[in-house]
Amino acid sequence: LQKPIVPTELYRSVRDTQLVGLSGYTREGLPVVAVGVGQSTYDKASVHYYVQSHIQMNEYRDCVVLPNATKKCGKHISTCIKILDMTGLRLSALNQIKLLTAISTIDDLNYPEKTDTYYVVNVPYIFSACWKVVKPLLQERTRKKIQVLQGSGKDELLKIMDYSSLPHFCRQGASGSSRAVAAANGTTTTNCFSLDHASHQQLYNYVKQQAELDESDSPPLKQGSIHVRYPEPDPEDAKIVKTIESELHKLGDSNGLNNSFSRVRVNGM
Repeated sequence: LQKPIVPTELYRSVRDTQLVGLSGYTREGLPVVAVGVGQSTYDKASVHYYVQSHIQMNEYRDCVVLPNATKKCGKHISTCIKILDMTGLRLSALNQIKLLTAISTIDDLNYPEKTDTYYVVNVPYIFSACWKVVKPLLQERTRKKIQVLQGSGKDELLKIMDYSSLPHFCRQGASGSSRAVAAANGTTTTNCFSLDHASHQQLYNYVKQQAELDESDSPPLKQGSIHVRYPEPDPEDAKIVKTIESELHKLGDSNGLNNSFSRVRVNGM
């Protein structure tokens, strides 16, 4: 948290292509983390910046967000919920499978059991077809945490949170790429993925403050990305990834798209 991603333009590029944000809290006080799975491209910075950004958000959640939620609720809050938006999911997402597996493995090893429930929304056919095959391969404790909701999931999610905490892509009339302005001054947006969203502004300012506290009297050196050695994925995770790849090839063959699918490969597994 003492290593900001600079300049701001670079960090904005990371935020625009790694779609993650804090949209609010459940009625029980759990943070609501939104993830734009289908529209994240991870193509505007090096892999290490995306890993660094992900770790910063995890650390900020554990060091700031969860303690604040605990204090506000008057009871211990140690987990969050995640809402995964599959809007725009395409085969090209497999090109980022190595990065996503690295991030997942980092979470498993360093931030275990931090997510209470995963809600999957705006599910396209490509996900539905793979999910039927992958679901039985998951461990029971993981499988119980994942709920695939119909459509945007709005009705189900409103049972556990207020409308104001719904991610923008779950609100009626909203889309995954919506950047609706919520205030007349234009500095606050309902899109929790955006750097202009209040939660991301708070995170970015916090990291800058921590960096300033850590500076000596000498001029600060230019900060580079933090290089994290990627851990080897769990054999079971690698098996699941291979299964997804196989199912996508089958879908391609059955729809006359075998030439396009034949170029899809899962690297680094």
